[in-house]
Amino acid sequence: MEYGCIGEKLTHSFSKEIHAQLFDYDYEIREIPKGELKAFMTERNFKAINVTIPYKQDVIPYLDWLSDTAKQIGAVNTIVNRDGKLYGYNTDFAGMTALIKLNGIEISGKLVLVLGSGGTSKTAVAVAKSLGARQVIRVSRTAKEDCITYKEAYKNFADTEVIINTTPCGMYPNIIGEPVDIDVFKNCEAVVDAIYNPLCSNLVIRAKDKGINATGGLYMLVAQAAVAAELFIDTTVSEAKIYDVYKKIVATKRNIVLTGMPSCGKSTIGKRLADELGMQFVDTDDEIVKMAGKPISQIFADLGESGFRDIESHAVATVSAKQNCIIATGGGAVLREQNVTLLKGNGTIYFIDRPLEKLVSTDDRPLSSNRDDLIKRYNERYDIYCNTADKRIVNDGEIETLINAIKEDFLK
Repeated sequence: MEYGCIGEKLTHSFSKEIHAQLFDYDYEIREIPKGELKAFMTERNFKAINVTIPYKQDVIPYLDWLSDTAKQIGAVNTIVNRDGKLYGYNTDFAGMTALIKLNGIEISGKLVLVLGSGGTSKTAVAVAKSLGARQVIRVSRTAKEDCITYKEAYKNFADTEVIINTTPCGMYPNIIGEPVDIDVFKNCEAVVDAIYNPLCSNLVIRAKDKGINATGGLYMLVAQAAVAAELFIDTTVSEAKIYDVYKKIVATKRNIVLTGMPSCGKSTIGKRLADELGMQFVDTDDEIVKMAGKPISQIFADLGESGFRDIESHAVATVSAKQNCIIATGGGAVLREQNVTLLKGNGTIYFIDRPLEKLVSTDDRPLSSNRDDLIKRYNERYDIYCNTADKRIVNDGEIETLINAIKEDFLK
């Protein structure tokens, strides 16, 4: 290995793509089981590496030199091999600082809750203090070192103003989790989540729904990678370059999610969009049929609507973890809040609003198999479609106009 990233589990990592955008050098992603870290670090068979969960503290004993920042924080995420000696740095500090500033999050004078007890949490504490936080509290599942428990956080620090999550809770592939109940923190003004896959974790989406300034960690990842690259090959990276790489990575990860009534055109529109944008097309109804091994009408007959919705939620959770996809959802997918939250993790939701008079009832749709049922479903769901969508697109004219409207909004 010349350049790369080491960690225990790295299927979620975007680092290879980011470094390829920054500079033209061979960058490798390497998963290292805990029992093999010592041998890897002792061999020193690399020019420079990034270090991620769970090794940001474990690598320190193998290093010959630590930067002041890494020494102060007690965590290393970048190591450079210079003539056989290993130099350790913490570029996460610069990355998290850049993320907070980009999103206009005010830390000065605030009570900050840092979730997690690993290396990134120590970085978050240092960043918050450097930005003038009034008080910084670390939270862990068990009380240790200078960490309180979540129970204590709920009881004694419900007035927290800024939450920084550094735990892997909600990270791909287990994207459903949320590290805290955001509803407890009535004074919360901002949420920073170091998780970048999905682009927006459940925690970030819940916070945004409450009007809180919230962001995922992708820009942090790109910014720290740029600082690491400067150390790797002795160069400089401009802020403009960092932002450009960030936007390019986002563009390759986002999904287009189509919601709306049966027969509104989701599948037809989705397939056209997939062809024109070079993205994969996924239909949640198709996924449901695959999972159940039977048609939707039979699922309803055997399990009822509740049983069908359970399978649908499983299908939504599966497709929501995908990236660079066009996702056509079933007409009732938006009825469960958790489905909407998951779909927004990597996606922008477009409600395909086809006028009622142009919708058609068919026998293969159990809840809208006749005109009266179709009208009933439309009236029940219309406001939900509008309220859960990022953008409403009216489908009452030429399909080209509609497709261009979605593309223009998505690619802006």
